[in-house]
This record gives sequence, C-alpha cells and structure tokens, in this order.
Amino acid sequence: MYAAAPSGVIGVLDLQGGVQEHLEHLRRIEVAGQPIKHASDLEGLAGLIIPGGESTCLARLLRIFGLREAIEAHYHQGLKLWGTCAGAILLARENIGEAPCLGLIDIAVSRNAFGSQLDSFNDEALAPALAREPIPLTFIRAPKIISVGTDVRVLLQLNDYIAAAEDDRILVTIFHPELTPSLAFHRYFARKCGLNPASGDETDLDPNWTPQSWIQSRK
Repeated sequence: MYAAAPSGVIGVLDLQGGVQEHLEHLRRIEVAGQPIKHASDLEGLAGLIIPGGESTCLARLLRIFGLREAIEAHYHQGLKLWGTCAGAILLARENIGEAPCLGLIDIAVSRNAFGSQLDSFNDEALAPALAREPIPLTFIRAPKIISVGTDVRVLLQLNDYIAAAEDDRILVTIFHPELTPSLAFHRYFARKCGLNPASGDETDLDPNWTPQSWIQSRK
C-alpha cells in the first residue's frame, strides 16, 4: 500500500499524446487531474492515465525520464493504471513480434493491427458495465487485444478482437475515449481508483463537448 494516502488526483502521463483531452474529461466529471512529467510527480496519485501516442517513442521517453521503474514501483504500491491505445501496448505483458515495455497486465496485443493512420475510424458499441447506451469509439492507428489471461475481464469485444479489458488494478482500451463526448470510461476509471466522480445520465455523453473543448478549458 501507499506510504501516504492517495490524494484523490488522477495523473496523465505528459510525454506525448492526448494529455490535455484526458485532463479536460477529468474536469468534466469533477475529478482533479494533473500532468505527470517526472517520477516525483507520481507521489500520492490515486491513478495514472497513459495516453495514446507512438508506443516506441513513449517507451523510449519512459526510459529517458526514469519513469518506467517509477511507474512499476508505484503500481506495486497500489497505483491504478489506465492505458489508452499506445498506453495499452506499453502495459501489455505480450506485444506480438516486439518486446513488452511495462508488462503489467496479462494481455497480448498486436500493434498497428488495423493498418496505417489512414485506416483510423469511428464506431460505437455497447459496453454494459459502463453505460446503458452505445458508446462512441475513435480508433487511431490502433492495436488489437487478441487474448487475455484468466485474471483479466473483457469489457468490450468487437468482432475478432477485444477493445477494452481490465484486471483489479489496470484498465486498457485500444481506442481514444478522450476524443469523444463520452465520459463513461473516465468515470469508470475514477471509480476504479476509489474516487467519486460526478454522476452522469444513461448515455453518459456530454452535450457541451467539442473537439476543441480542451483548448477552451485552458484559457
């Protein structure tokens, strides 16, 4: 367990990717968010989001900034983790054809399984554990989760691949909830961290969200 009680703050790894978009979604569910650049920033967090980006670059930056070992240490002390897209690749125990990075959740992923950036797409699907209505999904050069271990629960299955899964301490999604009006996954992760986010309706969609909302919130 933590040497100090968690602060009620969820950090967002601030090395690459949709950092501000995640922080904006946390603000909308009334949960404190904090960008994380250094190992010392991890102290006392309730949870950490590892956002999308380029997984090879992110793995290198984790090593350069000494964050790989720090995240592993805090995870073993109780820190909850959520990896989106590239973040899910970094957390996976098996990365087909490549060496794993953090390797903290028992899943196998296939990197760039949908193809190039031009093969990015939007979809929607029902995830009953999170919301009563279909959730919008944005896939950008996404991986696929192709298998999970016995201690991992599938939250969303699509066709021949798994799109979202979790164990007791880690959540992974291969899509980008922060790039949609849906707050369902951010609310779910906050509760996983032991926090009490603002409640939503059965759709869990914020009607005031726009792709530029994170810019407006920083003014």
